[in-house]
This record gives sequence, structure tokens and C-alpha cells, in this order.
Amino acid sequence: MTVTSLLRPGALDGCAVVASGGYAAACAQAGATIVSAADAGRVDMLVVDAAATFAAGGLDGLRAALDAAWRDVLAVAERHWLVDDAGAGGKLVLVAPRADAGEHAAAAAAALENLARTLAVEWARFGVRAVAVTPGPHASEDELTALVTFLASAGGEYFSGCRFDLR
Repeated sequence: MTVTSLLRPGALDGCAVVASGGYAAACAQAGATIVSAADAGRVDMLVVDAAATFAAGGLDGLRAALDAAWRDVLAVAERHWLVDDAGAGGKLVLVAPRADAGEHAAAAAAALENLARTLAVEWARFGVRAVAVTPGPHASEDELTALVTFLASAGGEYFSGCRFDLR
């Protein structure tokens, strides 16, 4: 499954996304503008790839992934989403490491799910919608990027405080 088979061309036109790697490329392919957290304009979606910082796992990987995820979330939220009660908000997608990524991968996934659920409730008044994505060992990169890109689209507006398991 590819992004172009899932979304119509231009489905993300006008959407400002903070993402890296394949997620940035897939969102851009669907029409999104890729921005940095430090940009002065708006941010419609933040994709946090905790798998990238989890590396080989273990307690150090767990700590690195969760600390980096929280830093990324705060950098965007404080600058773009929590500035007033207007409810402009944005979407937050937390991508967990794969279940077979190493020791404590399941703990990282559980922590990111908990963060998504908590922020969905706590920041709802600001219009922030948060979800977690937990890819299984057999989920392809195409499926993962297609799901993340779908969540950036108008269809993703309906999800908040939940976890998507890709098997």
C-alpha cells in the first residue's frame, strides 16, 4: 500500500507537517508542506518517530526514545498549539518502535500510547488530537507511512486518544 493509492493527489495541500525521513516524504507527496518546529508559521501535524531514537533498545534506548519524544512534543506544543484557548491545535502522531526492536520495545510502545491518551484529554481544549502507532514486526514501511499520512488528512480528524496496531 502506498500513499498515492490511499489518498487523492493534493489531499494534504495547505497542511504544515513536522516530520522526518519517510514520513516527511510521504506527507510531501500528498501535498503537505514540511516545516520545522522552530518555524514561525502554524504546524498542523507533528510526527514523532520514537523508533529512530530507540535504536537497539534496552533501558538507554527506552529513556532516549521517551525523552526525545517529549522534547519534540513540547517544542511544537508550546510554540504552536498551547498558545491560547482558540482551539487551533493540531495532530500528534507518536510512532513506537517495532515490537521486535529490542528489549523494552513494548514498554516504549505502552508509554507512547499512554502519552497519546493523556494528551488527547489534557490538550483537547486546545484542539490537539494525539494518537500512537505501534507497528508489528510484519508491518511494512509503506503501510506505516500510509497510515501516518492518512492521519494527517481530513480522515484523521476523527481519531484522538487511541492506538493503531499494525500487524
